[in-house]
Amino acid sequence: MSALRHELMKYLQLRRSLGYKLRRTEKLLQQFISYLESEGAKTITTEHALAWSCKPVDTGSNWRSDRLSVVRSFATYLQTIDVDVEVPQRDLLPCRPRRASPYLYSQQEIAALIEAARTLSSPLRVATYQTLIGLLAVTGMRVGEAIGLDRGDFDIRHGVLLIRHAKFNKTRELPLHETTVTALRRYLARRERQRLAAKSPALFISPAGTRLLYCNVQWTFQRLVRHAGLVPRTRSCRPRIHDVRHSFAVATLVDAYRDGVDVQQRLSVLSTYLGHVNPARTYWYLSGSPELLGRAAERLERCGGVTR
Repeated sequence: MSALRHELMKYLQLRRSLGYKLRRTEKLLQQFISYLESEGAKTITTEHALAWSCKPVDTGSNWRSDRLSVVRSFATYLQTIDVDVEVPQRDLLPCRPRRASPYLYSQQEIAALIEAARTLSSPLRVATYQTLIGLLAVTGMRVGEAIGLDRGDFDIRHGVLLIRHAKFNKTRELPLHETTVTALRRYLARRERQRLAAKSPALFISPAGTRLLYCNVQWTFQRLVRHAGLVPRTRSCRPRIHDVRHSFAVATLVDAYRDGVDVQQRLSVLSTYLGHVNPARTYWYLSGSPELLGRAAERLERCGGVTR
């Protein structure tokens, strides 16, 4: 193992101890070190970092900026032990703001996606994606959390899911509605009939008996989006699987306003359920729904917060 790769392992170990997963970061930095080795470079220079970050040549500014940012962070760490390491400046490859507008799914659109899963190639894939999409819709889980579930994480007796190793290595329990428990129990029964089911501890499995891969789930979801006839609302508002989580959050808060309950209390519970570090991270969902903003304004006006 080269000196750079050895330092990379120490760098990743340090940052992961702080709660970061860094799967993509590790992949990119391994590729970058391979590039340095092919160029005969012994350490990181700004010239090499820029050249690698701009590969391939037909990529956009955000792609290049992301790659340089990954290298820059590693270079900053390395410079503490090797003064010859060059740390690229922040503004060498600027990127454009790119936060996507959430695509808020209606109940009818979620139903259409679940129905579209019937077109998948095998009965197990049909059951897997129908159950997965349904679970995301009623819990707001992150996709990575859902596909990371093991069978033992589902407590059938008490109707609870255990989310382990979530963002920042947090662990939380999600109480489920009885209909969700029934759906998961039904999926497990279907799963166990699969010949290779015992091969993996994963709750959701592929026809090969392996844990679902994030990239494959993304690809399959986009196929279902097209089959369901869902189209982008704007250039920045496209149906993504992560937006099922946004939709759950917004619907929860809309229901709170509609039912006249304490919205701040509901927001605090929602933040915990979603696995946010603090409620402030949940507030961003407020800006994604005109209905939610309208109900908030109505509540404020009724309480005398707005005068005409």
